[in-house]
Parts: sequence; structure tokens; C-alpha cells
Amino acid sequence: MVDTDKCFMTTETDCAELKSTAPSLKTLCDHNSGDNLICIRDLSKSYTNNANQSDKGRFDILKAVDFDLAAGETVAIVGASGIGKSTLLHIMGALDRPDSGTFLFRGQDVFSFDNSQLASFRNTSVGFVFQFHYLLAEFSALENVMLPILIQGVDKALASETAEEILVRVGLKERLAFRVTKLSGGEQQRVALARALVLKPDMLLADEPTGNLDRQNSEQVHQLLMELNRELGMTMVVVTHNATLASYMSRQVTIINGKLTKPIRGVLC
Repeated sequence: MVDTDKCFMTTETDCAELKSTAPSLKTLCDHNSGDNLICIRDLSKSYTNNANQSDKGRFDILKAVDFDLAAGETVAIVGASGIGKSTLLHIMGALDRPDSGTFLFRGQDVFSFDNSQLASFRNTSVGFVFQFHYLLAEFSALENVMLPILIQGVDKALASETAEEILVRVGLKERLAFRVTKLSGGEQQRVALARALVLKPDMLLADEPTGNLDRQNSEQVHQLLMELNRELGMTMVVVTHNATLASYMSRQVTIINGKLTKPIRGVLC
């Protein structure tokens, strides 16, 4: 693959020459996908203004994106609102489909799955945390975290035991029976995190996970995310405007004109 650090130190012409001699990215995906949890190649996504169905009404949010993600890696997707960060995250979680391109998860083409396989992928392989917790207000913390396990057909007693274990781990031992409406914002987000991780997914996708929290609660969630990454060995992709949270990740990327790249200044390949 192209050494982007080397490209950064060269002229645009030199950079183009380096890219022209690089192996096909699709070929690299085909041959090396076993080395990565995720391998994305030539992924594109556009939206159309309903009032204008012509090409002039189309907005290309992602353009031929290439992205590799190793097992256990942590990545922050940063940048301004509206550049496609959440769109990419939703595609990685199979909540949305690309217009074109390849998305391999452990070497399997996710978007060749039928509806049942996609539902299983979302429930067992991926955990989701959003800016708003999306917890069921009429349920307790324990009941909310039990739901993904019960969907798998697991016995209720075992589901309760498993849910309690992860809630204790995120610091909510004394809040198991509390309804969501009786919890603080930080506690609600920790319940959401516990729910996302209760089935021990391979990958956690978090979209502005501390966007609604104050500084103290945000820092607690930041630390918890990193501790759980180390303990569970889970891959983590976080969309965030929070510079502190982004700095904890092993890698940062952004999207410029629909392309995934490093958030650095200068000439970019």
C-alpha cells in the first residue's frame, strides 16, 4: 500500500506517481482480508434531493473509501459535521447500505447476507452506542441490558446474571433495579454501553458517545471505554468532536471531499 507518510513529504506529482505504482487495493483486500477484522474497498454513498432527481441533485458523501481495521484497534473519526462520519459508521454496522463497494468482516461480504444474517451480525458482532442512549424508559437498567441476550433465546436467569455482571463492571452495582428515568445522564450512558457490550461483540461503534454529557461524566466514560477495550480486546470506532476522547484512540482519521484520510495539514495522497 502507499506510504502516506512518505507522500506527505513529497510533491503532489510525486505522490501521484507513488499511487500509480501501488498494488490494486481490491487485490490487497482479497489477499489480506484475513489479517483484518474489517476490509473496505471502493465504498461509495450518495444522497439525492427528492425535489431534484438529476445528477445536480445528488450529493456524494463517501467516494471510493478504502479502510482497514485490525482486531483490537481503536480509531476516532473526527472532523466537521456533515462530512460523512456517521454515514460511514452506520454502514460499518449494517444500519445503512453503500451504493457500491466492498465491505468484508472477517473475510465475509456483509452486504451479501440475507435479512436474518444481517440481523444476527448487528446483534452479536457489533455493539452500538449513540449520543442519545435509546434505552427503554419503562424498564430497569438490568432489564435494558438483558434484552440483547433474550433476543438470542437465552434463559432468563442466565440473561439476568450476564447483564448484572457487565453492569457491575461499568460501576452500576447499586443501580440495577432503577428505572432509566431515575438515573443520571452519565449513568444512562453507562447502561447503554453495558447493553452494547453484554454479548461481547467483536466491534464497538460509538457515535458521539459523550456528546450529551458534562465534562466529568464524559471523562468517566472515556476512561471506561479504554479500560474495556483493553480487557475485552474489542475493536472500537468512535465518531467524536471531543479532542480528548479522540486522543485516546490509536489512530485518527477524517473525511475530506468524501475520501478517508489522516487529519493532518499539507499534501495528502
